[in-house]
Order: sequence, then C-alpha cells, then structure tokens
Amino acid sequence: MIGQAQLRLLKRGSYLLSMSRGGIVDEPALVDALEEGHLAAAGIDVTATEPLPAGDPLWTAPNLIITPHSSAGSQLTTELVWSILTENLGRFIRGEELMNRVDIHRGY
Repeated sequence: MIGQAQLRLLKRGSYLLSMSRGGIVDEPALVDALEEGHLAAAGIDVTATEPLPAGDPLWTAPNLIITPHSSAGSQLTTELVWSILTENLGRFIRGEELMNRVDIHRGY
C-alpha cells in the first residue's frame, strides 16, 4: 500500500510511523528513502516477516527505530479491550448483536 511512489509524495524530510500490519510499507522502498535522505526518519512496530531476520536491511537503515510489535500494549488499550469485553458479555446475555464482529468473508 505504501511503496516508492507514495513515499516520494511525502515532503522531503518527513517522518513515517507504521504501527498497523506488516507488509503495508514496502520495506526496500523505505530503506531507500531513508538512505537517500528523502525521509528524515521512520519508526516501525511491524514488519512483513516477524521476527525480523538478523541480516535484514532494516536493521542497518539510517534513522530507523524498530520496536518489537508492541505498540498496542498500553494502559489505554488494555482498558479499551476490557470495556469491549464487558459490553459484549452483557450484549451476549441479553441476546443482542455483539460489537466489533469479524466478517469472516472479508477477513477482518
């Protein structure tokens, strides 16, 4: 979804943060944009391959911070998960439609 063309649309010196799903950002294009200085820096919490192999070019890309797929781990996220679970338990008991159901045909 975010390849070389999309990265080039960003203003020179921009920052990229990716905390969604691995494979969303074309990793070789990201490395190129960082090495060329088009991007000032980037931070990624997900990669196409996890765990990221030892020799992957992302490890040596300049101005790149890689976190261990942990961006969702916060107190706010935990509170939100518990509130959705609590709400859905009540809805299940009352025979109501559940929140945040996965559409198995769409896959999300």
